[in-house]
Amino acid sequence: MNKNDKIVIIGAGLCGSLLALRLAQRGYKVEVYESRPDLRKVDISAGRSINLALSDRGLKALRLCGVEEKVREICIPMYGRLMHDRVGNTFASNYSGRTGEYINSISRGNLNAILLDEAEKHKNVNIHFNSGCKKVDIENKVAHFKSYETGKKFKVKADVIFGTDGAGSSLRKSYISERKFLFSYAQNYLNHGYKELEIPADKNGNHQISKDHLHIWPRGDFMLIALPNIDGSFTVTLFLSYDEGEFNFENLTSEEKITEFFEKEFPDALALIPNIKEEFTNNPTGALGTVKCSPWSYQKKTLLMGDAAHAIVPFYGQGMNASFEDVVVFDEVLCHFERSREIFDWETVFKAYEKARKKDTDAIADLAIDNFYEMRDHVANPLFKEKRQLEMDLEKHFPNQYFSKYSLVTFNEEIGYNEAMKRGRAQDKALLNLIADKDISTSLEMTKKELKIVLNKVKEETEDILREDKIAGL
Repeated sequence: MNKNDKIVIIGAGLCGSLLALRLAQRGYKVEVYESRPDLRKVDISAGRSINLALSDRGLKALRLCGVEEKVREICIPMYGRLMHDRVGNTFASNYSGRTGEYINSISRGNLNAILLDEAEKHKNVNIHFNSGCKKVDIENKVAHFKSYETGKKFKVKADVIFGTDGAGSSLRKSYISERKFLFSYAQNYLNHGYKELEIPADKNGNHQISKDHLHIWPRGDFMLIALPNIDGSFTVTLFLSYDEGEFNFENLTSEEKITEFFEKEFPDALALIPNIKEEFTNNPTGALGTVKCSPWSYQKKTLLMGDAAHAIVPFYGQGMNASFEDVVVFDEVLCHFERSREIFDWETVFKAYEKARKKDTDAIADLAIDNFYEMRDHVANPLFKEKRQLEMDLEKHFPNQYFSKYSLVTFNEEIGYNEAMKRGRAQDKALLNLIADKDISTSLEMTKKELKIVLNKVKEETEDILREDKIAGL
Protein backbone atom coordinates (compact mmCIF):
# COMPACT_ATOMS: atom_id res chain seq x y z
CA MET A 1 0.00 0.00 0.00
CA ASN A 2 1.10 3.56 -0.65
CA LYS A 3 -0.22 7.11 -0.71
CA ASN A 4 -0.80 6.91 -4.47
CA ASP A 5 -3.38 4.12 -4.16
CA LYS A 6 -6.75 5.15 -5.52
CA ILE A 7 -9.21 4.93 -2.63
CA VAL A 8 -12.94 4.87 -3.31
CA ILE A 9 -15.37 5.54 -0.47
CA ILE A 10 -19.00 4.59 -1.11
CA GLY A 11 -21.21 6.89 0.97
CA ALA A 12 -20.64 10.52 1.98
CA GLY A 13 -22.68 10.44 5.16
CA LEU A 14 -21.19 11.10 8.58
CA CYS A 15 -18.79 8.16 8.65
CA GLY A 16 -17.77 8.40 4.99
CA SER A 17 -17.10 12.13 5.08
CA LEU A 18 -15.06 11.87 8.29
CA LEU A 19 -13.08 8.94 6.89
CA ALA A 20 -12.42 10.88 3.69
CA LEU A 21 -11.21 13.86 5.71
CA ARG A 22 -8.85 11.77 7.84
CA LEU A 23 -7.41 9.81 4.92
CA ALA A 24 -6.87 13.06 3.03
CA GLN A 25 -5.07 14.50 6.04
CA ARG A 26 -2.80 11.45 5.95
CA GLY A 27 -2.02 12.14 2.30
CA TYR A 28 -4.16 9.53 0.53
CA LYS A 29 -6.06 10.16 -2.69
CA VAL A 30 -9.79 9.73 -2.11
CA GLU A 31 -12.81 9.59 -4.42
CA VAL A 32 -16.16 9.65 -2.59
CA TYR A 33 -19.45 8.62 -4.23
CA GLU A 34 -22.81 9.48 -2.66
CA SER A 35 -26.23 8.39 -3.93
CA ARG A 36 -28.06 11.44 -2.59
CA PRO A 37 -27.81 15.06 -3.76
CA ASP A 38 -25.44 17.43 -1.98
CA LEU A 39 -27.22 18.13 1.33
CA ARG A 40 -25.61 21.57 1.42
CA LYS A 41 -27.75 22.50 -1.57
CA VAL A 42 -30.86 20.29 -1.24
CA ASP A 43 -32.89 19.30 1.84
CA ILE A 44 -32.70 15.49 2.08
CA SER A 45 -33.68 15.05 5.72
CA ALA A 46 -37.19 13.69 5.11
CA GLY A 47 -37.73 10.38 6.87
CA ARG A 48 -34.41 10.47 8.70
CA SER A 49 -33.52 11.60 12.19
CA ILE A 50 -32.49 15.23 11.78
CA ASN A 51 -30.71 15.52 15.11
CA LEU A 52 -28.40 13.18 16.95
CA ALA A 53 -26.61 12.86 20.28
CA LEU A 54 -22.91 13.67 20.06
CA SER A 55 -20.78 12.59 23.03
CA ASP A 56 -17.15 12.08 24.01
CA ARG A 57 -16.27 9.26 21.60
CA GLY A 58 -17.53 11.25 18.66
CA LEU A 59 -15.83 14.41 19.90
CA LYS A 60 -12.53 12.52 20.15
CA ALA A 61 -12.79 11.65 16.45
CA LEU A 62 -13.63 15.23 15.51
CA ARG A 63 -10.66 16.41 17.60
CA LEU A 64 -8.39 14.00 15.73
CA CYS A 65 -9.48 15.63 12.47
CA GLY A 66 -9.22 19.18 13.79
CA VAL A 67 -12.91 20.10 13.57
CA GLU A 68 -14.10 19.71 17.17
CA GLU A 69 -14.38 23.41 17.94
CA LYS A 70 -16.23 24.17 14.72
CA VAL A 71 -18.73 21.39 15.48
CA ARG A 72 -19.24 22.52 19.09
CA GLU A 73 -20.62 25.79 17.76
CA ILE A 74 -23.73 23.98 16.50
CA CYS A 75 -24.24 21.77 19.59
CA ILE A 76 -26.90 22.11 22.28
CA PRO A 77 -25.73 20.57 25.60
CA MET A 78 -28.19 18.20 27.29
CA TYR A 79 -27.29 17.54 30.92
CA GLY A 80 -29.75 14.75 31.62
CA ARG A 81 -33.11 13.20 30.95
CA LEU A 82 -36.37 14.90 31.86
CA MET A 83 -39.16 12.37 32.33
CA HIS A 84 -42.82 13.26 31.74
CA ASP A 85 -45.66 11.27 33.29
CA ARG A 86 -49.22 11.03 31.95
CA VAL A 87 -50.51 14.06 33.87
CA GLY A 88 -47.64 16.38 32.98
CA ASN A 89 -45.44 15.97 36.06
CA THR A 90 -41.71 15.87 35.32
CA PHE A 91 -38.58 14.70 37.10
CA ALA A 92 -34.99 15.12 36.01
CA SER A 93 -32.17 12.58 36.01
CA ASN A 94 -28.70 13.85 35.23
CA TYR A 95 -26.42 11.84 32.98
CA SER A 96 -23.57 12.11 35.46
CA GLY A 97 -22.82 13.12 39.03
CA ARG A 98 -19.63 14.76 37.81
CA THR A 99 -19.63 18.33 36.54
CA GLY A 100 -18.95 18.94 32.88
CA GLU A 101 -20.32 15.64 31.59
CA TYR A 102 -23.20 15.98 29.14
CA ILE A 103 -24.26 14.93 25.67
CA ASN A 104 -25.01 17.24 22.77
CA SER A 105 -27.99 17.52 20.46
CA ILE A 106 -26.73 18.26 16.97
CA SER A 107 -28.22 18.53 13.49
CA ARG A 108 -27.25 15.59 11.31
CA GLY A 109 -27.31 17.76 8.20
CA ASN A 110 -25.30 20.63 9.66
CA LEU A 111 -22.65 18.26 11.01
CA ASN A 112 -22.42 16.40 7.71
CA ALA A 113 -22.07 19.71 5.88
CA ILE A 114 -19.11 20.73 8.06
CA LEU A 115 -17.35 17.42 7.38
CA LEU A 116 -17.96 17.68 3.63
CA ASP A 117 -16.64 21.25 3.60
CA GLU A 118 -13.51 20.22 5.50
CA ALA A 119 -12.90 17.19 3.28
CA GLU A 120 -13.26 19.25 0.11
CA LYS A 121 -10.58 21.67 1.29
CA HIS A 122 -8.08 18.93 0.40
CA LYS A 123 -7.03 18.72 -3.24
CA ASN A 124 -6.69 14.94 -2.93
CA VAL A 125 -10.46 14.53 -2.26
CA ASN A 126 -13.25 14.54 -4.86
CA ILE A 127 -16.89 14.02 -3.88
CA HIS A 128 -19.42 12.88 -6.48
CA PHE A 129 -23.11 13.27 -5.58
CA ASN A 130 -26.21 11.67 -7.17
CA SER A 131 -24.10 8.56 -7.83
CA GLY A 132 -25.79 5.45 -6.50
CA CYS A 133 -23.71 2.32 -6.07
CA LYS A 134 -25.56 -0.68 -7.53
CA LYS A 135 -22.97 -3.38 -6.85
CA VAL A 136 -19.28 -3.95 -6.28
CA ASP A 137 -17.10 -6.47 -8.09
CA ILE A 138 -15.09 -7.22 -4.96
CA GLU A 139 -12.62 -9.51 -6.74
CA ASN A 140 -11.55 -6.87 -9.26
CA LYS A 141 -12.21 -3.81 -7.07
CA VAL A 142 -14.70 -2.26 -9.48
CA ALA A 143 -17.70 -0.31 -8.17
CA HIS A 144 -20.73 0.01 -10.45
CA PHE A 145 -22.75 3.23 -10.21
CA LYS A 146 -25.75 4.94 -11.74
CA SER A 147 -25.91 8.70 -12.13
CA TYR A 148 -29.26 9.97 -10.89
CA GLU A 149 -28.75 13.18 -12.85
CA THR A 150 -28.15 11.65 -16.30
CA GLY A 151 -29.51 8.14 -15.79
CA LYS A 152 -26.27 6.69 -17.16
CA LYS A 153 -24.43 3.78 -15.61
CA PHE A 154 -20.68 3.91 -15.04
CA LYS A 155 -18.01 1.99 -13.19
CA VAL A 156 -14.96 2.98 -11.18
CA LYS A 157 -11.79 0.91 -10.77
CA ALA A 158 -9.98 1.37 -7.47
CA ASP A 159 -7.03 0.04 -5.51
CA VAL A 160 -9.18 -0.23 -2.38
CA ILE A 161 -12.88 0.35 -1.67
CA PHE A 162 -14.45 1.42 1.63
CA GLY A 163 -18.17 0.87 2.16
CA THR A 164 -19.58 3.54 4.48
CA ASP A 165 -22.98 3.44 2.84
CA GLY A 166 -25.13 2.72 5.86
CA ALA A 167 -27.35 -0.12 7.03
CA GLY A 168 -28.44 -0.88 3.44
CA SER A 169 -24.83 -1.05 2.21
CA SER A 170 -24.30 -2.01 -1.43
CA LEU A 171 -20.83 -3.28 -0.63
CA ARG A 172 -22.19 -5.57 2.09
CA LYS A 173 -24.88 -6.84 -0.28
CA SER A 174 -22.13 -7.59 -2.79
CA TYR A 175 -20.30 -9.63 -0.14
CA ILE A 176 -23.44 -11.74 0.17
CA SER A 177 -24.29 -12.03 -3.53
CA GLU A 178 -20.82 -12.68 -4.93
CA ARG A 179 -20.10 -15.55 -2.52
CA LYS A 180 -16.35 -15.20 -2.82
CA PHE A 181 -15.74 -16.06 0.85
CA LEU A 182 -17.50 -17.20 4.01
CA PHE A 183 -19.51 -14.22 5.19
CA SER A 184 -21.70 -14.21 8.31
CA TYR A 185 -24.57 -11.74 8.37
CA ALA A 186 -27.50 -11.05 10.70
CA GLN A 187 -30.08 -8.27 10.59
CA ASN A 188 -32.60 -8.23 13.43
CA TYR A 189 -35.50 -5.83 13.81
CA LEU A 190 -37.42 -4.72 16.88
CA ASN A 191 -41.19 -5.03 16.66
CA HIS A 192 -41.21 -1.28 17.19
CA GLY A 193 -40.90 1.39 14.55
CA TYR A 194 -40.47 5.12 14.88
CA LYS A 195 -42.18 8.24 13.58
CA GLU A 196 -40.87 11.78 13.79
CA LEU A 197 -42.94 14.82 14.78
CA GLU A 198 -42.06 18.38 15.78
CA ILE A 199 -42.57 20.77 18.67
CA PRO A 200 -42.07 24.16 17.00
CA ALA A 201 -40.40 27.17 18.59
CA ASP A 202 -42.65 29.73 20.25
CA LYS A 203 -43.51 33.00 18.50
CA ASN A 204 -40.23 34.51 19.69
CA GLY A 205 -38.16 31.61 18.37
CA ASN A 206 -37.52 30.13 21.83
CA HIS A 207 -37.78 26.54 23.04
CA GLN A 208 -41.16 25.80 24.65
CA ILE A 209 -39.70 23.23 27.08
CA SER A 210 -36.25 22.88 28.63
CA LYS A 211 -33.52 22.74 25.99
CA ASP A 212 -31.06 21.46 28.60
CA HIS A 213 -32.55 17.96 28.63
CA LEU A 214 -33.41 15.01 26.48
CA HIS A 215 -37.14 14.64 27.14
CA ILE A 216 -38.68 11.19 27.61
CA TRP A 217 -42.30 10.17 27.99
CA PRO A 218 -41.84 6.52 29.16
CA ARG A 219 -44.95 4.37 28.89
CA GLY A 220 -43.82 0.80 29.40
CA ASP A 221 -44.33 -0.69 25.94
CA PHE A 222 -43.72 2.52 24.02
CA MET A 223 -42.31 6.02 24.50
CA LEU A 224 -41.89 9.49 23.11
CA ILE A 225 -38.58 11.39 23.17
CA ALA A 226 -37.63 14.94 22.17
CA LEU A 227 -34.27 16.56 21.38
CA PRO A 228 -33.74 20.34 21.02
CA ASN A 229 -32.76 22.07 17.79
CA ILE A 230 -30.88 25.35 17.42
CA ASP A 231 -33.91 27.07 15.81
CA GLY A 232 -35.96 26.63 19.00
CA SER A 233 -37.87 23.56 17.86
CA PHE A 234 -37.68 19.98 19.13
CA THR A 235 -37.49 16.84 17.06
CA VAL A 236 -40.00 14.46 18.66
CA THR A 237 -39.79 10.73 18.01
CA LEU A 238 -42.49 8.18 18.84
CA PHE A 239 -41.30 4.60 19.33
CA LEU A 240 -44.28 2.26 19.09
CA SER A 241 -45.08 -1.34 18.18
CA TYR A 242 -46.20 -2.02 14.64
CA ASP A 243 -49.05 -4.33 15.62
CA GLU A 244 -49.17 -5.03 19.38
CA GLY A 245 -50.97 -3.28 22.24
CA GLU A 246 -54.05 -1.09 22.42
CA PHE A 247 -52.32 1.52 20.27
CA ASN A 248 -49.93 0.64 17.47
CA PHE A 249 -48.89 1.94 14.07
CA GLU A 250 -51.30 -0.40 12.29
CA ASN A 251 -54.40 0.89 14.09
CA LEU A 252 -53.46 4.57 14.40
CA THR A 253 -54.97 5.34 11.02
CA SER A 254 -57.70 7.89 11.78
CA GLU A 255 -57.52 11.40 13.16
CA GLU A 256 -59.80 10.33 16.01
CA LYS A 257 -57.57 7.41 17.01
CA ILE A 258 -54.38 9.48 16.80
CA THR A 259 -55.92 12.22 18.95
CA GLU A 260 -57.26 9.68 21.47
CA PHE A 261 -53.79 8.13 21.76
CA PHE A 262 -51.95 11.38 22.41
CA GLU A 263 -54.64 12.79 24.72
CA LYS A 264 -54.43 9.66 26.86
CA GLU A 265 -50.67 9.07 26.85
CA PHE A 266 -48.92 12.38 26.08
CA PRO A 267 -51.31 15.27 26.80
CA ASP A 268 -48.55 17.79 27.62
CA ALA A 269 -46.67 16.93 24.41
CA LEU A 270 -49.90 17.06 22.37
CA ALA A 271 -50.48 20.64 23.55
CA LEU A 272 -47.15 21.61 21.96
CA ILE A 273 -47.56 19.86 18.59
CA PRO A 274 -50.03 21.93 16.57
CA ASN A 275 -49.91 19.78 13.42
CA ILE A 276 -50.06 16.36 15.06
CA LYS A 277 -52.63 14.85 12.70
CA GLU A 278 -50.91 16.01 9.51
CA GLU A 279 -47.42 15.08 10.71
CA PHE A 280 -48.48 11.66 11.99
CA THR A 281 -50.29 10.85 8.77
CA ASN A 282 -47.68 12.17 6.33
CA ASN A 283 -44.37 11.38 8.02
CA PRO A 284 -42.98 7.90 7.29
CA THR A 285 -42.68 5.12 9.86
CA GLY A 286 -39.08 3.93 10.11
CA ALA A 287 -37.77 0.50 11.10
CA LEU A 288 -35.38 -0.18 14.00
CA GLY A 289 -32.79 -2.81 13.24
CA THR A 290 -29.38 -4.16 14.25
CA VAL A 291 -26.78 -5.37 11.75
CA LYS A 292 -23.91 -7.67 12.72
CA CYS A 293 -21.60 -9.24 10.17
CA SER A 294 -18.14 -10.71 9.71
CA PRO A 295 -15.60 -10.39 8.22
CA TRP A 296 -15.75 -6.70 7.37
CA SER A 297 -13.05 -6.95 4.72
CA TYR A 298 -12.29 -9.01 1.64
CA GLN A 299 -8.55 -9.61 1.28
CA LYS A 300 -6.71 -6.33 0.63
CA LYS A 301 -9.50 -4.96 -1.50
CA THR A 302 -12.56 -3.78 0.42
CA LEU A 303 -13.68 -2.81 3.94
CA LEU A 304 -17.01 -2.07 5.62
CA MET A 305 -17.17 0.71 8.22
CA GLY A 306 -19.82 2.51 10.23
CA ASP A 307 -23.44 1.37 9.93
CA ALA A 308 -22.52 -0.75 6.90
CA ALA A 309 -20.59 -3.01 9.29
CA HIS A 310 -22.57 -2.59 12.51
CA ALA A 311 -25.87 -0.70 12.42
CA ILE A 312 -27.50 -0.34 15.83
CA VAL A 313 -30.78 0.96 17.25
CA PRO A 314 -30.61 4.58 18.51
CA PHE A 315 -31.35 4.14 22.20
CA TYR A 316 -27.86 4.72 23.60
CA GLY A 317 -27.24 7.69 21.35
CA GLN A 318 -24.07 5.97 20.17
CA GLY A 319 -24.67 5.10 16.50
CA MET A 320 -22.88 8.16 15.13
CA ASN A 321 -20.32 8.11 17.94
CA ALA A 322 -19.49 4.46 17.23
CA SER A 323 -19.06 5.18 13.52
CA PHE A 324 -16.79 8.13 14.29
CA GLU A 325 -14.83 5.94 16.71
CA ASP A 326 -14.31 3.50 13.82
CA VAL A 327 -12.25 6.21 12.13
CA VAL A 328 -10.20 6.75 15.30
CA VAL A 329 -9.44 3.04 15.68
CA PHE A 330 -8.63 2.67 11.98
CA ASP A 331 -6.29 5.66 12.23
CA GLU A 332 -4.59 4.11 15.27
CA VAL A 333 -4.02 0.87 13.34
CA LEU A 334 -2.49 2.78 10.43
CA CYS A 335 -0.25 4.71 12.84
CA HIS A 336 0.86 1.47 14.50
CA PHE A 337 2.00 -0.09 11.23
CA GLU A 338 3.62 3.08 9.98
CA ARG A 339 5.61 3.46 13.22
CA SER A 340 6.69 -0.18 13.14
CA ARG A 341 8.30 0.38 9.72
CA GLU A 342 7.21 -3.12 8.75
CA ILE A 343 6.17 -3.92 5.21
CA PHE A 344 2.39 -4.16 5.28
CA ASP A 345 -0.58 -4.08 2.93
CA TRP A 346 -4.24 -3.14 3.13
CA GLU A 347 -5.25 -6.69 4.02
CA THR A 348 -3.00 -6.63 7.09
CA VAL A 349 -4.44 -3.28 8.15
CA PHE A 350 -8.03 -4.40 7.59
CA LYS A 351 -7.63 -7.58 9.64
CA ALA A 352 -5.91 -5.77 12.49
CA TYR A 353 -8.63 -3.12 12.48
CA GLU A 354 -11.47 -5.64 12.69
CA LYS A 355 -9.68 -7.60 15.43
CA ALA A 356 -9.37 -4.41 17.45
CA ARG A 357 -12.91 -3.17 16.79
CA LYS A 358 -15.44 -6.00 16.33
CA LYS A 359 -16.02 -6.93 19.97
CA ASP A 360 -16.74 -3.29 20.83
CA THR A 361 -19.28 -2.76 18.05
CA ASP A 362 -21.06 -5.99 19.03
CA ALA A 363 -21.16 -4.71 22.61
CA ILE A 364 -22.69 -1.32 21.79
CA ALA A 365 -25.32 -3.04 19.66
CA ASP A 366 -26.35 -5.12 22.69
CA LEU A 367 -26.20 -2.11 25.00
CA ALA A 368 -28.46 -0.13 22.67
CA ILE A 369 -31.12 -2.84 22.91
CA ASP A 370 -30.76 -2.82 26.72
CA ASN A 371 -31.29 0.93 26.80
CA PHE A 372 -34.45 0.63 24.71
CA TYR A 373 -36.11 -1.22 27.59
CA GLU A 374 -34.55 1.10 30.18
CA MET A 375 -35.79 4.28 28.51
CA ARG A 376 -39.34 3.17 27.76
CA ASP A 377 -39.98 1.47 31.11
CA HIS A 378 -37.26 1.28 33.77
CA VAL A 379 -36.61 5.02 34.13
CA ALA A 380 -40.00 5.36 35.81
CA ASN A 381 -39.42 2.39 38.15
CA PRO A 382 -38.91 3.43 41.83
CA LEU A 383 -36.04 0.93 42.29
CA PHE A 384 -34.30 2.27 39.19
CA LYS A 385 -34.71 5.83 40.49
CA GLU A 386 -33.11 4.81 43.80
CA LYS A 387 -30.20 3.21 41.99
CA ARG A 388 -29.72 6.16 39.69
CA GLN A 389 -29.74 8.70 42.53
CA LEU A 390 -27.19 6.63 44.43
CA GLU A 391 -24.98 6.49 41.35
CA MET A 392 -25.16 10.27 41.00
CA ASP A 393 -24.07 10.67 44.63
CA LEU A 394 -21.19 8.22 44.19
CA GLU A 395 -20.01 9.98 41.05
CA LYS A 396 -20.31 13.39 42.70
CA HIS A 397 -18.34 12.49 45.84
CA PHE A 398 -15.93 9.97 44.28
CA PRO A 399 -15.54 11.21 40.69
CA ASN A 400 -12.34 9.24 40.07
CA GLN A 401 -13.48 6.00 41.71
CA TYR A 402 -17.02 5.36 40.48
CA PHE A 403 -18.41 5.46 36.95
CA SER A 404 -21.92 4.28 36.17
CA LYS A 405 -22.52 2.10 33.12
CA TYR A 406 -23.86 5.12 31.27
CA SER A 407 -20.75 7.12 32.11
CA LEU A 408 -18.44 4.26 31.11
CA VAL A 409 -20.14 4.08 27.73
CA THR A 410 -20.72 7.77 27.09
CA PHE A 411 -17.97 9.73 28.84
CA ASN A 412 -15.00 7.33 28.96
CA GLU A 413 -13.75 7.26 25.39
CA GLU A 414 -10.52 5.52 26.39
CA ILE A 415 -12.49 2.44 27.49
CA GLY A 416 -13.84 0.12 24.81
CA TYR A 417 -17.57 -0.54 24.60
CA ASN A 418 -17.03 -4.20 25.48
CA GLU A 419 -15.22 -3.42 28.72
CA ALA A 420 -17.77 -0.73 29.55
CA MET A 421 -20.61 -3.20 28.99
CA LYS A 422 -19.14 -5.96 31.17
CA ARG A 423 -18.20 -3.70 34.06
CA GLY A 424 -21.36 -1.61 33.77
CA ARG A 425 -23.66 -4.60 33.82
CA ALA A 426 -21.84 -6.06 36.83
CA GLN A 427 -22.14 -2.76 38.70
CA ASP A 428 -25.85 -2.50 37.90
CA LYS A 429 -26.42 -6.01 39.20
CA ALA A 430 -24.39 -5.30 42.33
CA LEU A 431 -26.24 -2.08 43.12
CA LEU A 432 -29.69 -3.53 42.53
CA ASN A 433 -28.90 -6.59 44.65
CA LEU A 434 -27.58 -4.48 47.52
CA ILE A 435 -30.56 -2.10 47.38
CA ALA A 436 -33.15 -4.89 47.12
CA ASP A 437 -31.54 -6.80 50.01
CA LYS A 438 -31.29 -3.56 52.02
CA ASP A 439 -27.56 -4.12 52.47
CA ILE A 440 -26.95 -0.45 51.71
CA SER A 441 -28.83 2.73 52.47
CA THR A 442 -30.21 4.95 49.72
CA SER A 443 -30.87 7.89 52.02
CA LEU A 444 -30.49 11.27 50.36
CA GLU A 445 -28.78 12.58 53.49
CA MET A 446 -25.84 10.18 53.68
CA THR A 447 -22.51 11.63 54.72
CA LYS A 448 -19.44 11.17 52.56
CA LYS A 449 -18.17 8.63 55.09
CA GLU A 450 -21.38 6.61 54.75
CA LEU A 451 -21.18 6.85 50.94
CA LYS A 452 -17.62 5.55 51.10
CA ILE A 453 -18.90 2.43 52.85
CA VAL A 454 -21.49 2.02 50.07
CA LEU A 455 -18.80 2.50 47.43
CA ASN A 456 -16.62 -0.21 48.93
CA LYS A 457 -19.54 -2.64 49.11
CA VAL A 458 -20.48 -1.94 45.47
CA LYS A 459 -16.87 -2.41 44.36
CA GLU A 460 -16.53 -5.70 46.25
CA GLU A 461 -19.83 -7.05 44.91
CA THR A 462 -18.98 -5.91 41.36
CA GLU A 463 -15.62 -7.71 41.39
CA ASP A 464 -17.32 -10.88 42.68
CA ILE A 465 -19.83 -10.74 39.82
CA LEU A 466 -17.08 -10.11 37.25
CA ARG A 467 -15.15 -13.13 38.54
CA GLU A 468 -18.27 -15.31 38.39
CA ASP A 469 -19.04 -14.08 34.85
CA LYS A 470 -15.49 -14.87 33.75
CA ILE A 471 -15.73 -18.39 35.15
CA ALA A 472 -19.09 -18.82 33.40
CA GLY A 473 -17.54 -17.60 30.14
CA LEU A 474 -19.71 -14.48 29.95
